[in-house]
Amino acid sequence: MAEKRSEKIKRLQKQNQENQRKYTKKREAEEKKANQLIHGLVQKIDAEPKNYHHYYDLATLLVEGKDYEQAEELLMKALGIFESADKIVKDTLKFGLGNVYYAAEEYDKAIKTFQEIDDEKLQAEAYIMLAQSYMAKGDNKRAMVFALSAQSTHRKDPTVNQMIGDNLLALGNFSQAADFYDQVLKTEPQNGKANFNRGLVAMVNGEPFDDYFKKAKQFDPTFYQKGQQKLQDIEKFVQINRKKKGPDDQSDHS
Repeated sequence: MAEKRSEKIKRLQKQNQENQRKYTKKREAEEKKANQLIHGLVQKIDAEPKNYHHYYDLATLLVEGKDYEQAEELLMKALGIFESADKIVKDTLKFGLGNVYYAAEEYDKAIKTFQEIDDEKLQAEAYIMLAQSYMAKGDNKRAMVFALSAQSTHRKDPTVNQMIGDNLLALGNFSQAADFYDQVLKTEPQNGKANFNRGLVAMVNGEPFDDYFKKAKQFDPTFYQKGQQKLQDIEKFVQINRKKKGPDDQSDHS
């Protein structure tokens, strides 16, 4: 018996070592590819120092590699180089810098940077990032203002509509949240997060909700698992409201 257990442990150890080797090999290959891309962009900057796109692209790569400090340094340097350039150039670099701060979870710095962008082409994107930054800080009222500003030019954008739905849900405006999640699900029926949150709203509004949760579990099992605490909180909320209103009152709870 002990011998069998020992063999099983050895097999598991061997399998773990093999998995670790594969993972290390894959990670090394990814790092090599990223380094090659970075090296290529550095060469492009050297060859064309007045092309702002190269600085933006390199900073984006550095953010992907979580090298936030170097990405910030690069874009600050670029903003100095292009100080006298057109607004679109400076605002593009500022947008990149805002993304660096957002990725690094420095939301106050991100907000300050995105608020400086007023080029028409980039403004709606800046509003989206401002909304996401305020959501990350838990300030849903301010997030809502910027999400609605973004929606004025991105009316059918599922990302924007989902963001508005999420803010309305957080603020307790369940009926309105339902409308925005429905718009998202028209475009993206396999959106697990939107299905899950639409299910929460349906629970509160006294609508059938099982189907939404089934789809959420199918299309985004990770988010479904993470949302279990929220689901329990909503169930408690519904039960408390039922007791307050009485069994005959089926009115909306928004």
